Amino acid sequence: MHDADIYCFFVLNMQVGASVIRFVKGKAGSTKEKIEKETGVRIILPSSKQNDSIFIEGTSADSVAKASEEIQRVIDEAVKTASFDYSHFVSLPLAIHPELVSKLVGFQNSILGSSDACIDENPDGNSDGDNSEDSAQEQQLGKESDISVELEVVDDEGSVKVDVSVRPLDSNAPKENEEPKSSNKSDLKIGKSVFIKPQTFHLTVLMLKLWNQKRVDLAAQVLKSTSLRVLDALDNRPLFVRLKGLDLMRGSLAKAQVVYAPAEEIDSENRLLHACKIMIDAFVEAGLVIDKDAKSELKLHATVMNARHRKRGKKGRFSSFNALAIFEHFGSEEWGEYVIREAHLSQRFKYDENGYYHCCASIPFPENISS
Repeated sequence: MHDADIYCFFVLNMQVGASVIRFVKGKAGSTKEKIEKETGVRIILPSSKQNDSIFIEGTSADSVAKASEEIQRVIDEAVKTASFDYSHFVSLPLAIHPELVSKLVGFQNSILGSSDACIDENPDGNSDGDNSEDSAQEQQLGKESDISVELEVVDDEGSVKVDVSVRPLDSNAPKENEEPKSSNKSDLKIGKSVFIKPQTFHLTVLMLKLWNQKRVDLAAQVLKSTSLRVLDALDNRPLFVRLKGLDLMRGSLAKAQVVYAPAEEIDSENRLLHACKIMIDAFVEAGLVIDKDAKSELKLHATVMNARHRKRGKKGRFSSFNALAIFEHFGSEEWGEYVIREAHLSQRFKYDENGYYHCCASIPFPENISS
């Protein structure tokens, strides 16, 4: 056999993550075909959505290497875009407090005018991931609040009428001949999907795009590595936040898009913000945060109503809702004071048995008050 007859064949298995396969493929396979033509390789995409590997076949190691570099470049660019959704986030669970969950259920039922509590609905309603977390894309909060609160709705759209004479949660029934506070006698139309799921109530620290298991595992390690430093930043003392009233993140009262309940650290020592910065810096240093988010100002928040959770209109836009009556009656609502017990690496669109986002990793916050 002559040397010229020897045929070398090179194969590379790239585990890229199932969520980025569509970007490597491109519209009608255009991106894949372009890379194949430019590098002289054959790219084999997985036939199942559960498979996250791409195979590259070529006649030289150099051509395979060039193709893998180009695929990685495509992925790196794709994850920076809004079309690539966030998959995970660092959260501070608040739904662990039953009294707060009850208040949120009451808030929703008061506005919807029914006992159809969102807490009883299927939390997997929109588990396809079409709805983006607002914390990273839309967290331009008012300057007067350092912390706000975010909740996620993942249920089916249901349109109901809102009675503008709704009352605060702790108010009694109106007395005889007593006029409603609102002068607006018309009804407002708000979909049930605008509301949060009370059992997912949380403060959001950081949004993450973790498109393969390797990055998820690394993120879990990073969070755990911050545990001692976070406890030190909190001075090993419990951390309480106070939730009061409502505020807007986007839009106006007449055309609201995101409504949140402002929160503040009770001792005003900024221990929570310091602890959050430690976690964020660790994720940035590990290369797990996209540039745009790494440069964003920390705005802890938890949304109670979000128009983005509605179905898109004919033009693909999210409609707003009228929040005038809601702010009139709940704008000064006292939600209470609550201890933050832990930080989670949470996975979006997946839920544990308690209804909260699936916990990939967690670190404790101080709970015991030292004597």
